[in-house]
Amino acid sequence: MAIRFRIDKSHTDITAKSTIKKAIAFLKTAEVDPPYLLMDTAKVKQKVRSIGRKIGNSKVFYAVKANPDSEVLRLIHNLGLGFEIASEGELAILESIGVPKEHIITSNPMKSFRFLRAATEYGVDYFAFDSKDEVLKLRDYAPGCRVYVRLSVPNEGSEWPLSKKFGVELDEAEELLIYAKKKGLKPVGLTFHVGSQCTNPYNWNSALDKAKMLWDRARKAGIRLSILNIGGGYPINYTKNVVDIATIENNVNSLIYKKFPDNIQVYLEPGRAVVGDAGIFVSRVIGRAWRGDAHWLYIDVGVFNGLMESVGGIKYSYIVEGSKETKEWTLAGPSCDSFDVIDKRIELPEPEIGSRVLILSGGAYTISYASEFNGFSIPRTILI
Repeated sequence: MAIRFRIDKSHTDITAKSTIKKAIAFLKTAEVDPPYLLMDTAKVKQKVRSIGRKIGNSKVFYAVKANPDSEVLRLIHNLGLGFEIASEGELAILESIGVPKEHIITSNPMKSFRFLRAATEYGVDYFAFDSKDEVLKLRDYAPGCRVYVRLSVPNEGSEWPLSKKFGVELDEAEELLIYAKKKGLKPVGLTFHVGSQCTNPYNWNSALDKAKMLWDRARKAGIRLSILNIGGGYPINYTKNVVDIATIENNVNSLIYKKFPDNIQVYLEPGRAVVGDAGIFVSRVIGRAWRGDAHWLYIDVGVFNGLMESVGGIKYSYIVEGSKETKEWTLAGPSCDSFDVIDKRIELPEPEIGSRVLILSGGAYTISYASEFNGFSIPRTILI
């Protein structure tokens, strides 16, 4: 099979050259119809080794929502990470691959009754909360469990902000910790999230300043906290280089050990940073058209069956099988819905019908968002 992808520095700046080469080697030998997601196991291993390395006394809990494929989770489990979950479905996958209860936490502040029952039966003992109603649910379903309150922190500079739906301010957070203790729960810490794909490293500075204030207030109220959960947010390269993990963690580590006790336990919940740039989506061109004043290019994966984050502002980089000549395109998915537009005004080589398009940094929040809308099946995930 002739492979005619043109790879340049703009591509290898986004995704490791070794990952791209492995994907193309797979295309040369495998007879698998697109669309599908290729996951580079070596890249996942490299990311797992790097995350948390610069932060003392840290534990890493992979956010299952980023990519819940069972083989991806099995790989991550075998590499020694814990897991952060939010539903009985995610818990069931972890149970199927033998993840022990001690390696699971849940940082969703609003849990369903079904999930609480399943998590308690499994033995999960660490839960986030940010309301009195959630305290009462936990009292009833998981009496005596360990809890950590969700603090609201700035999300400026994050491409996927998370500050509006969850989290409380300092006064309320202090009250909730006291309330949880009165109801028989064990307040052990606090958590925050600077926003997914956070490209502003100073978000961690302001978040840790606020966390320190709550930590001190809790101590004065007679509550000795031991866990600081800094959530996720580490960014990956999509169309440009972003701040790297080591830089973020050196800064975070310095701040934590200036502000907090030496014996503090730090929890991290990376998702995108573990799997995002290890994944390459393989798609195929199914159509071209000239509409109004735009060239339209249609591929067999779109907003509904894998690229939902494009709606929220995530931009991808592409390697197109085709000629040197480029055009400005509107890129769209395969469904009948006009909402299914991935990107606009992007420069790509002009491909033939049937040509393949590699979508870089496609390992996170793609398959996990995918649906079978309009009858299009959810793409397979293949480890390479």
